[in-house]
Amino acid sequence: MLPDYLPVLMQILVAIGFSASMLIASVIFGKIGRRAGVKNVPYECGMLPIGDGAPRFSVKFYLVAMLFVIFDIEVVFMYPWAVQFKELILTNSMALLSMASFVAVLGIAYLYVLKKGALNWNS
Repeated sequence: MLPDYLPVLMQILVAIGFSASMLIASVIFGKIGRRAGVKNVPYECGMLPIGDGAPRFSVKFYLVAMLFVIFDIEVVFMYPWAVQFKELILTNSMALLSMASFVAVLGIAYLYVLKKGALNWNS
């Protein structure tokens, strides 16, 4: 049984040895010394990094992003149905009714989102 796993064991040992040797080589051959504080400051398009690194976004941004993903995924489910529409109608007459109910639920959800004002940027 050990000869079957010997190549895998050798590959794991080579990977560990290679990564350890690269880490040791970077410590040995890397620049050792103190740098000035100016060199450690991140460069951002020529501007000095003053203030918070990550600005605060409104919750409205994340809400709209989540709604977009939800409605986008729902629409993606319609593409395979539309491609196979002719064959679905010939084999199953309920295909149109099932998609109509799916679109109705999607429309109700969209109306709910509009009524709650989730897509209104002014409020």
